[in-house]
Amino acid sequence: MNKFIFDVDGTLTPSRQTIDPEFEKWFIDFCGSNDVYLVTGSDYAKTLEQVGTDVCMSVKRIYNCSGADVYEKCINVRTSDWKAPKELYSLLNGWLQASPFPLRTGNHIEERPGMINFSIVGRNATMDERKLYIKHDLEFRERESIAFQINLDFPEISATVGGETGIDIGPSYSNKSQILSDFDKSDKIFFYGDKMEEGGNDFPLKKANKNGINCQVKDWKDTWRVLNENIANRT
Repeated sequence: MNKFIFDVDGTLTPSRQTIDPEFEKWFIDFCGSNDVYLVTGSDYAKTLEQVGTDVCMSVKRIYNCSGADVYEKCINVRTSDWKAPKELYSLLNGWLQASPFPLRTGNHIEERPGMINFSIVGRNATMDERKLYIKHDLEFRERESIAFQINLDFPEISATVGGETGIDIGPSYSNKSQILSDFDKSDKIFFYGDKMEEGGNDFPLKKANKNGINCQVKDWKDTWRVLNENIANRT
């Protein structure tokens, strides 16, 4: 059976923003005739804020925190109790002090079920402040360097670049690929995400989805375009 799995940030919505109203209506109709699942590094509250209650009720299941916190029809069905070691917090605070990027907006180490999200600029940043960090990160590849060091120093932990300003950090088994254990081997999985390059938080699921179809998109508009093209090709 065909199963459709979608990242949220940068795939169904602009990063950290809400879903486009017209796309929302179209996507809900798509969910009505397909088995659709969401997988995101964000927590459930943020997902609900971004895609809305109607989408959350229309999909089969939402894998928040890369699969560590799972919801069905707005009801939590399981949650990981993993906690990061104190040594990791010390390391993150060291990078927070040492980064050459000048802005600090608060909420830099955000604890989520089964994972933490780390951001130099902070999750309280405005869109303009986020754009400044995105430019900085594109030039210096700071997040990639931090994630690489975490993976080197903590073999039992996985750190991946997530969204536009953060790093998703959790136990080595807790990347997005862990959700595949909920699917049958006979399922054909179509996975859509914007961070499928190595080091991105969609990459582990892409790599594990060997018998399915992986589609890297540029943004939500690209997702909508690709889905429409696929539907047209099937008719």
